[in-house]
Amino acid sequence: MSTETASEGLALHTETMTGLHWLGIALAAITGVIHLWLAYAFSSETGMAVAFLIAGVGFLGGVAAVLFDYRRHLFYVLGIPFTAGQIPLWYVANAPDFGATGIADKVVQVVLVVVLVVLYRRES
Repeated sequence: MSTETASEGLALHTETMTGLHWLGIALAAITGVIHLWLAYAFSSETGMAVAFLIAGVGFLGGVAAVLFDYRRHLFYVLGIPFTAGQIPLWYVANAPDFGATGIADKVVQVVLVVVLVVLYRRES
């Protein structure tokens, strides 16, 4: 089903999306929202807040690109290192004190990387 907004002429292109696409959307949205929340929580530490904000916007931008079928394949390719690269950065920044939110977010990100790799390989 394709949906078009009257004011902007933008059309969602979800008719070709599979359950795997929707899983990726959900995972990216979860980690995106977590990163936006962390940007707010770290607002007193400008560098960290900006890093979290960029990550959150990146994830949600990827969600939008997939929903609007804007270069989906490219976003799979970019999303793999974007997501995977955050895992070692998180480890270095937090070792040895890993919180439950951080661990949960990294589990979400590992699954998201797997989903992106599968989508990339299926659509190549």
